[in-house]
Amino acid sequence: MAAFHLGALYVLFISLSVLQILCAADAVGDLQTKGRAAIDAAIANSTTCTKDKLRVRREWGSISASEKRAYIAAVQCITKAPSKLSTVYPGAKSRFDDFVAIHMKYTLSIHGTGNFLSWHRYYTFAYENALRVECGYNGTQPYWDWGRWAASPETSPIFDGSDTSMSGQGEKVQHNSNGLKPAGNGGGCIASGPFKGMMVNLGPLAAMDSPQAPRNPRSDGFGYNPRCIKRDISNYLTQLYATTDKTAALITNSRTIATFQDVMQGATGVHGAGHFTVAGDPGSDFYTSPGDPYFYLHHAMIDRVWSIWQSQDYPNRQQVIAGGTSMMGGGRAQSLEDTVDLEVLNVDGKAYKIKDLVSTVAGPFCYVYE
Repeated sequence: MAAFHLGALYVLFISLSVLQILCAADAVGDLQTKGRAAIDAAIANSTTCTKDKLRVRREWGSISASEKRAYIAAVQCITKAPSKLSTVYPGAKSRFDDFVAIHMKYTLSIHGTGNFLSWHRYYTFAYENALRVECGYNGTQPYWDWGRWAASPETSPIFDGSDTSMSGQGEKVQHNSNGLKPAGNGGGCIASGPFKGMMVNLGPLAAMDSPQAPRNPRSDGFGYNPRCIKRDISNYLTQLYATTDKTAALITNSRTIATFQDVMQGATGVHGAGHFTVAGDPGSDFYTSPGDPYFYLHHAMIDRVWSIWQSQDYPNRQQVIAGGTSMMGGGRAQSLEDTVDLEVLNVDGKAYKIKDLVSTVAGPFCYVYE
């Protein structure tokens, strides 16, 4: 009888543990579902976004193999399309490089600033638009749910190295810790998958854990400096800082936009955790990180989390920003009237004020996350 009771208790313990894991796994999704009614109401009142125009962004692991291949083909297409900036920035050889160059140009005014979220929202949207308009892609920008794969990002469908992944781990080479996480099982050039052999042409400038990256011929990093993309993927940071419960806590515990964006971008925040989970050159380079194609899945998730946070109190969390205009401090306070101009990346050639970029279903946007 005692053995029976112990066995029953063990089964109950395991069942409760599994239930806790499942609940944690759904915490961010539950918040997304909770806020969807507010977003639907905004669509109903929108003059630019309607249900028939609405695009839906989904997690990489939730889209079909054919949808993954279509996205990969579009990214490969844009890496072959000619640059529109090569006369200004000689290291920009492709349309994909144009996105890297613009990010480099504005890096110090788009991180730790009042436009971090809105700037990257428009930037990621512009990338999605370029894939659609310039490369015939019919889908939407997928995202990387860090918490869903926090235990083992390297074996997730995003980074497993298969032909339906964003390529996998870097070749195993001897390298040191970058101070943010222990050295992992990669460190070298991407070893497998659709982006094996892809080159990064601009930078480096920061390249925190890639001292082997050759110096750029120009001090500003805009010279031509071709080299393979390197990665060192591990679960060290995702398990510490990017679990589903940590992301849900970011949303529920942040009462103001200032708290939300400061925690998100802080030393233990999800923004840095996503970048340095992949690491390498250019992923660890503050300026040239968009040179690794996974960047856009990471920033789509950043945008998703912001959208979910906004939807929890939609009327009061749209037209709000906080912070200054310079990452280094100083300068004036950011304003909703400030302009986000992506230059040759602008969708339909249009720059927008921040106030037009704070909703995913207003201004130039008409998309939601599921």
